[in-house]
Amino acid sequence: MSANHNAALTALAAAALFGATTPLAKMLVGSFSPFMVAGLFYLGSGIGLAIGILLRRLSRTSDKQKHESRIESAEIPWLLGAIVAGGVAGPALLMLGLSTTPAATSSLLLNLEGVLTAVIAWIVFRENVDLQIFLGMVAIVLGGVALSWQPGTAGVSSGALLIIGACLAWAIDNNLTRRVSTNDAMVIACIKGLVAGSVNLCIALLLGARLPSLGGMAAAMLIGFAGYGVSLVLFVLALRNLGTARTGAYFSVAPIFGVALSLMLWPEVPSLLFWIAFALMALGVWLHVRERHEHTHTHEPMAHNHRHRHDEHHQHPHDFEWDGTEPHTHPHRHLPITHSHAHFPDIHHRHTH
Repeated sequence: MSANHNAALTALAAAALFGATTPLAKMLVGSFSPFMVAGLFYLGSGIGLAIGILLRRLSRTSDKQKHESRIESAEIPWLLGAIVAGGVAGPALLMLGLSTTPAATSSLLLNLEGVLTAVIAWIVFRENVDLQIFLGMVAIVLGGVALSWQPGTAGVSSGALLIIGACLAWAIDNNLTRRVSTNDAMVIACIKGLVAGSVNLCIALLLGARLPSLGGMAAAMLIGFAGYGVSLVLFVLALRNLGTARTGAYFSVAPIFGVALSLMLWPEVPSLLFWIAFALMALGVWLHVRERHEHTHTHEPMAHNHRHRHDEHHQHPHDFEWDGTEPHTHPHRHLPITHSHAHFPDIHHRHTH
């Protein structure tokens, strides 16, 4: 299987974990206040990933640790912007909007996150898009609309505008996170989880909510670790290898995984709209997977630090003793190179067309 297909599977795995969060939350923590749910989910992801990072570092030798990727000072504003937009503003706007907006309308509006993510990537950050990718995005979004459609429920109220604002906040988050995606995905997701979890939990407590039982907290945090933490780690890895718009498109199929799990937990015959949505999303994914974007392009000189193998883009010497282990992580420089091959807008292919 090609690296591009592996990246697509990574994005779909992120979507599956996130999509499964909704029915699990309904089953285990449906009685919590919305901000309490968000706070515990994010904290669970942050604490769980922090434990994972600690265990990973304890298992490594000191020689390997000194080459680990660290977030540079110039990248901190991008990460802070992503945390504020996606971890603080997004959930707050969503919770406020949900309080006055029917669930069916909310589900429809949440499909805008993928659209806005792609639009920002294409227009603001000049990420490449061709007709096939555009049609794939349209098919996935239409699938999301079919999945959540209930006649007579759509409308644009003040609550709906707040939900649209939440989608915009998450779209900004996705694009800003791409700017730091060369760094350790676990560290990025851990920081976002700890900060967003603390903020949302404080909001919940200030609004009068009480902490649930230890069992309820543990259940919520465990769901958050998988659905928010591990999912976000996979999402960042996909951003690194696919670019923002394509990763956002794959991630937009998350609702189909949530509905499928709901049908397993609470068995019933799937509706016709479910199968229409499934077909549209499958078509969209197929259009993305079969993409082949190839042309002569030039890599400008650049220096960064990320996990890599010595492929055609990584032909560099080492200023330390290397035992030949791959993949490995260390700061490295890319010399200018002009060549032609199939590629996605990954961290090495963010060139203009």
